[in-house]
Amino acid sequence: MTDYFKHGSAIVDEGAKIGSGTHVWHFVHVCGGAQIGNACSLGQNVFIGNKVTIGNNVKIQNNVSVYDNVHLEDDVFCGPSMVFTNVYNPRSFIERKTEYRDTTVKRGATLGANCTIVCGVTLGEYSLIGAGAVINKDVPAFALMVGVPAKQIGWISKYGEKLSLPLNGEGVETCQHTGDKYQLIESSLTLISKD
Repeated sequence: MTDYFKHGSAIVDEGAKIGSGTHVWHFVHVCGGAQIGNACSLGQNVFIGNKVTIGNNVKIQNNVSVYDNVHLEDDVFCGPSMVFTNVYNPRSFIERKTEYRDTTVKRGATLGANCTIVCGVTLGEYSLIGAGAVINKDVPAFALMVGVPAKQIGWISKYGEKLSLPLNGEGVETCQHTGDKYQLIESSLTLISKD
């Protein structure tokens, strides 16, 4: 008996660990080594590899493949048709399964529709990757990234609103929606207090 929902067209291989309250929708394939937390949603045509860990309350929209060595922490949002990779220099005639690079997406990050995450990077907590962006280096916590290749254009609150702080320097700003206070020191933003 499982305590998650699986649509009749989905395939969940033996050995996969799927948490309570998770929904596995149409034409999803979850490989046997995958570990998926509670209250997640795997949209239509999602693929989850063997060496994948997914935290709680993660939303993976339609047509996303989460390949081996990708790790999603709690509250991550993966927009429709966004792309993960796990080999940096693939060739069809050279097997590179021993060269997979780890990709980590920290708590609360949002990956916009059709963005691409080149393997071997870490995306900081609550960062926001704009639709269609290409990430090829680590992303700081709370960073707002857009473009090809992606560049940081600002800071984003945990709530998901752009903050008016500069990219570098110092400053403090309070989120008008939550009362959370953020402090910028040089090029690092920290949530310093909550109301």
